[in-house]
Amino acid sequence: MPDFKKVETLYEMLHNTASILSNKSKKSYLDTLIETGEYLLQGGLPDTFDKQTTEALLSYYNKIQFEELSKEEIRKGFQLAILKGMQKNMQSQHAMTPDAVAMFMGYLVNKTIPNKDRVTLLDPAIGTGNLVSAILNQQAKPIFSYGAEVDETMIKLAYVSMNAQEQDIQLYHQDSIQPLMIDPVDLVVSDLPVGYYPDEQTASNYQLKAGSGHSFSHHLMIEQALNHTKDGGYLFFIIPNFLFAGDESKRLNQFLKDEAVIHGLLQLPLTMFKKEEQAKSIFFLQKKGEGVRPPKEALMAELPSFSEPKALQNIMLKIDSWFSGSFKS
Repeated sequence: MPDFKKVETLYEMLHNTASILSNKSKKSYLDTLIETGEYLLQGGLPDTFDKQTTEALLSYYNKIQFEELSKEEIRKGFQLAILKGMQKNMQSQHAMTPDAVAMFMGYLVNKTIPNKDRVTLLDPAIGTGNLVSAILNQQAKPIFSYGAEVDETMIKLAYVSMNAQEQDIQLYHQDSIQPLMIDPVDLVVSDLPVGYYPDEQTASNYQLKAGSGHSFSHHLMIEQALNHTKDGGYLFFIIPNFLFAGDESKRLNQFLKDEAVIHGLLQLPLTMFKKEEQAKSIFFLQKKGEGVRPPKEALMAELPSFSEPKALQNIMLKIDSWFSGSFKS
């Protein structure tokens, strides 16, 4: 288990040094959080800083020894600092997967991870990298990962956090609906971005393009993810509950029926969301391929609040039972 005192010490160091840099340069907190992360990774400061700033930063940096921190302690320390920055300057595309959900996704991935020497994973909308690193830190075997993200601030935050954790990952700053220079992977995980995709020319290359007007980015992302999954590979998406509503849902349903096997849909607790229309679920798929069979019955459940340990333990026992009985790997 992570030592909260160590997490808090790392967070305070990141917060204080980012604040010093932000006050000095007038850059945003998230930008200077990236900057302080880079200084930590490089192990030094530029000689352009004045003596007072240098001494102030070093007084905080010297309190941290990364080799004494676990990957989870580093992840959580960065997560707290990033969340602080998002509160200061929140934008609609800047959101982080809740920790409880990330940990639950890791539990599901652990149930399906292939038994082979080299396992690969992709998140086509990696954001700050918190979801992927939470998943990776739960696995007994190393996973080589890829992540793509269109937002420059988010991908830089992922870079410093992942490097501090020494994660084995390759990051791409790009729009994932554009061509990805990534070979098919064993596993895909993603908290899908929801909205309309503005580039109609690129969208025209997809089966799930809209009949007219802008296509849904979350539909295109699902298709792109399946394109980059090996036959028989598994996909875990955090999706809006309205994914299968509306005129375009019929084509999405047919596409998934043709390309994948649906293993489960786990509705996240409604208490996690301010409004019911913002509610989300975990969608669990497998790409079709030789030997791939549908489950005896799909895993369908409404998850209880993550703050109710007994109810959560009961639902996890049911999920374990489903994996033992209905799931065919």
